[in-house]
Amino acid sequence: MHYRTDAEAVAGLVSKGQIHRDAYISEEIFQLEQERVFARSWLYVGHASQVPQAGDYITLELAGSPVIMIRHSDGSVRVLINRCAHKGASIVSRPQGNAGRMLRCPYHAWCYKTDGALLAVSLKAGYKDTGFEASAAAEGLSVPGGVETYRGFVFARLSRQGMSFREYFGEALGALDNMADRSPEGELQIAGSCIRSVIRCNWKMYLENINDTVHPISTHESASATAQQVGEEFLEINPTALEQLLPFGSGYDFYTKMGARTLPNGHSILGTKFSIHTDYSDVPGYQESLEQAHGKERAREILAFSPQNVVLYPSLATKGSPQILRVLRPLAANLTQLEVWAFQPKGAPAIMLERGLTYSRLVFSPMSVVSHDDVHLFESQQASLAAAGNPWVNLQRQFDPAEQEQGDCRFEDGNNELVMRNQYRAWHALLMQPMGAQA
Repeated sequence: MHYRTDAEAVAGLVSKGQIHRDAYISEEIFQLEQERVFARSWLYVGHASQVPQAGDYITLELAGSPVIMIRHSDGSVRVLINRCAHKGASIVSRPQGNAGRMLRCPYHAWCYKTDGALLAVSLKAGYKDTGFEASAAAEGLSVPGGVETYRGFVFARLSRQGMSFREYFGEALGALDNMADRSPEGELQIAGSCIRSVIRCNWKMYLENINDTVHPISTHESASATAQQVGEEFLEINPTALEQLLPFGSGYDFYTKMGARTLPNGHSILGTKFSIHTDYSDVPGYQESLEQAHGKERAREILAFSPQNVVLYPSLATKGSPQILRVLRPLAANLTQLEVWAFQPKGAPAIMLERGLTYSRLVFSPMSVVSHDDVHLFESQQASLAAAGNPWVNLQRQFDPAEQEQGDCRFEDGNNELVMRNQYRAWHALLMQPMGAQA
């Protein structure tokens, strides 16, 4: 399929709460997203606890660009483009490791400091009087347009264009504060590796579903019903598993009262009043340790805020109570990689980590009793949207034309699809902005 990517065609992708199917199935639109949405947004790279020692690194891709997240010799966390300044070879190819005191290209042995500065080149004398000192290669490894570490969470913006970190995220950063402050020490420790899976669907389908409160009642009916039956028949069953699965059977009325909030730039909070995570059992002594660390008022605020999901647009979703991050890494128009990371709040009881790991396995493992229902539907959506017939995806539940002018909006009914429409307003605004000169 060849899709026109001129301004008129792109403008027609969104209309009064409806999204044209080309937004999901067109590879040309996906390439525009990489350039205009993902490159100009602040994307989650990783957590500082993944690189605890100088020289420790991880590798990944951000919007099609290979990057290295590495602990520099001064203790800071740096993000570098994983591409030698000489001829473009990958500097490191392992998913993680320790580079020691420098990074060395395996092709021609050019060496770089762990902040990306050029340290040495092979046959240095051959570059004398060539103008090499003024070349881009002499500047060392390329770096993203911006890098920020916030409460241990590392973000990067590939483009030199775009908002500052705090302007872009605004009050959505409170979700990361809440996660970190669930530690009596104010810090998190990542729990080893993640659950990583690849789904044959467009990334926006998954992101919509994160804010979809209507689907659990039907999509996950078998999971909640089975949990209830097993809990009644086998009293020795893991109580944490039941605590986490049974709420998926909550009815429509539950979600109509949970509260939601949309924020500028596509961010949102689902479950401002309560969520399926609110009634998790108390951990003995935990609240007291938080009160001692943060004070009684702040401890109450931390524990009272247990939203269903907070979306930090376009690719990150947090769950504060089970201490989980979900990260979307779009690979193609019809292919999305999902990462699910669990955290342990430092100084908190070990059961906090156990709860997060249990939730990750029960809900997000590809063959869990919950995830396989979602994945089946996402992949059927992706396959069917190319079929003849209605070309529009409908997100008009409780649509109000006046909301087009709203950024920060609080409302009670979690079933309102405004949380999804808010994502598409941000998406469309970025997509309609042509790229200027790139650094």
